[in-house]
Amino acid sequence: MSDYKGRCHCGAIGFRFRTALVPAEWAIRACQCSFCRAHDALSASDPHGELCFIAEGKELLRRYRFGLRTADFLLCSACGVYIGALIDTSSGQFGIINTHALQPQQTDLAPPSPIQYDSEDATARVDRRIERWTPVTASP
Repeated sequence: MSDYKGRCHCGAIGFRFRTALVPAEWAIRACQCSFCRAHDALSASDPHGELCFIAEGKELLRRYRFGLRTADFLLCSACGVYIGALIDTSSGQFGIINTHALQPQQTDLAPPSPIQYDSEDATARVDRRIERWTPVTASP
């Protein structure tokens, strides 16, 4: 397994993404919701990997919920950068990263696939995230 680190612009919040996949094998998703388009987010996850979110101070981590309100989208309250999302379920926590927050930037990522999730209800959305997102080992 390899570790990939990411952070917001000011460095106050970040993540460690551990995966056996090389970046060219990551399934890069370009969600077409208004939030992800506004942040130009490209998401990645590995259901067989590990994800740890880090915050220097919890007061700098902003959790934002919208739509079906099934996940927390993690933003820095100081610089405004979106680093990833986190869902709490009875099966544990799962998350995704915003690949634009990777440090250093990965230049060999696969092209993103535009994805629409508008037809999902809350149950289907949670089930998909449990199946496809990365298990979270720590979160602030």
